[in-house]
Amino acid sequence: MPNRLAAATSPYLLQHADNPIDWWEWSDDAFAEAQRRDVPILLSVGYAACHWCHVMAHESFSDEATAAQVNAGYVAIKVDREERPDIDAVYMNATQAMTGQGGWPMTCFLTPVGEPFHCGTYYPATPGRGMPSFRQLLDAVTTAWDDDRDRVRGAAGEMAARLAESAVTALPPSVVGEGTLDAAVAALAQGFDAGTGGFGGAPKFPPSMVLEFLLRHHERTGSAPALSMVELTAERMARGGLYDQLAGGFARYSVDADWVVPHFEKMLYDNALLLRVYAHLARRTGSALARRVADETAAFLLRDLRTPEGGFASALDADTDGVEGLTYAWTPSQLDSVLGDDAGWAASLLAVTDAGTFEHGMSTLQLPADPSDRERWSSVRTRLLAARNRRPQPARDDKVVTSWNGMAILALAEAGAALDRPDWVTAAGEAADLLLRLHVVDGRVRRSSRGGVVGTAAAVLEDHALLADGLLALHQATGDPARLTAATGLLDLALAHFPDPSTPGGWFDTADDGEQLLHRPRELTDNASPCGASALAGALVTASVLASPAESARYREAAEAAVSTIGTLAERHPRFAGHWLTAAEAMASGPVQVAVVGDDSSLVATARRVAVGGTVVVAGPPDAAGVPLLASRPLVDGAAAAYVCRGFVCDRPVTGPAELEAALTL
Repeated sequence: MPNRLAAATSPYLLQHADNPIDWWEWSDDAFAEAQRRDVPILLSVGYAACHWCHVMAHESFSDEATAAQVNAGYVAIKVDREERPDIDAVYMNATQAMTGQGGWPMTCFLTPVGEPFHCGTYYPATPGRGMPSFRQLLDAVTTAWDDDRDRVRGAAGEMAARLAESAVTALPPSVVGEGTLDAAVAALAQGFDAGTGGFGGAPKFPPSMVLEFLLRHHERTGSAPALSMVELTAERMARGGLYDQLAGGFARYSVDADWVVPHFEKMLYDNALLLRVYAHLARRTGSALARRVADETAAFLLRDLRTPEGGFASALDADTDGVEGLTYAWTPSQLDSVLGDDAGWAASLLAVTDAGTFEHGMSTLQLPADPSDRERWSSVRTRLLAARNRRPQPARDDKVVTSWNGMAILALAEAGAALDRPDWVTAAGEAADLLLRLHVVDGRVRRSSRGGVVGTAAAVLEDHALLADGLLALHQATGDPARLTAATGLLDLALAHFPDPSTPGGWFDTADDGEQLLHRPRELTDNASPCGASALAGALVTASVLASPAESARYREAAEAAVSTIGTLAERHPRFAGHWLTAAEAMASGPVQVAVVGDDSSLVATARRVAVGGTVVVAGPPDAAGVPLLASRPLVDGAAAAYVCRGFVCDRPVTGPAELEAALTL
């Protein structure tokens, strides 16, 4: 019969609802039960699209004998890391401290008060490759708990104290000026893979935020090396197996250094961030490839991840029926069965070989070069996609995460405005409406919802910041003052509840009145997505030139204080400061502000096409209510006009597209 997880809103937890393990959700009741029974806690953390989470679930959590052992000796708690990133952060720190590495599934053993004393990741059902089996580990932990409990509790307490101490450690303040930004580009160039793009070796992740920084740096300084790194990486990612050549959208990462074999899960946050990069690159360089990828990635978001309520689902699974790549990989004979006479041509075009580029003679689809016969390629692609759609499909994690939807709103609104796709802007607006209607409860923000039902987990810093950033982009794309009001309301909540009062410019990831964990987590580095602090800094920079004068200075000061904490990180490890650096570039540029007053679509289109990344563009009638950037900016001789400012310095207004383009390319 189903266990307690049957009532969960998380698709990941629901995947475990029929396990014989007596799982609990994270709750005071679970900890009280552990204290009542005086047994340790087994904490298992993962997410719905995680391959090795599925493997461990199948091998161990579905096994009756293993379940009996867990139920007899432990209180078992299952956590979705995407629904509770705060819990994940606390115990991932412990896992990395104990083992030197981390990942999912994360397996931690805790005292009944939540202090970790043994942590790891995946454990197999049978011992091998130097790893004990999961049941052997359960035996060892039970023996230690029963026979040496005082030592276990003492070690757990010491670990908890060390984690709490490290959580308040901050980098020394430093000025992040033009020299820091130049140094970051130089450091990135040293670690750049000049053969296939990207940074580092296998596994290789799409460096979306770093690419956005490099684009902005190129626009501000004219740096050719910065643009070259972006163009090569963007092209190789888009032509490799990392990119879905049939349906658009990117997988989470490549298991090799050449972007050939993806880890097949498709995450909302990756595709939102990459849509923004490719749209920016297409706007800046006119690249047909970048424009095509932006179009197809947006189509993927709207077709495959959009929920009936108007939000965006979190991910498509890495597996199909327990097999990685089952939906996506091909053999030459499979091409032949679908394409007939076109199979050989398609195999050559898509790098499908007899030996295979993946597993078991299968190949991922690549597109090393554009086909010379576009009509033939269109027919081949349509037929292959139709055949693929008849295969078993990966599961979809359809929970709607506030921060990830904020990134999608930002990308669709920004790309839609820049590339003249009003349908993308409309979709962004519908997602924003859902979040503001459903995820804001009694004036506070919740982390996620599913099926139109909001979850109970409180939003973290990144949720406030990234939703605010998306709303600011929507305000610019539509001129709607309500979007600006909602965004500044979220930023004010963040400023009230998340700062670290002991560290100027420091931010916690959880609110001051939130659930008390072992310590308040804080993340300083950007990884697969922006950390909360960098996301807040970026939103504050934008808001500082959109908000009223009374709010502007406060937002700018908070942004500058936050950015001043990452100078050392930016110079030494810029790969983990990409979003920080985009905010710093916007600050170095002003940010540029373009206010278009009056009805002249050509001025608006020019501003959106020409202005550097991070520029704020707002259009509307003079002195439009609720739009501070348009205040006190009249028409010029009765004609529409554009006002261009950088920081606190403004040019004279211009009335023609050519004049505006000249003003923006100084």
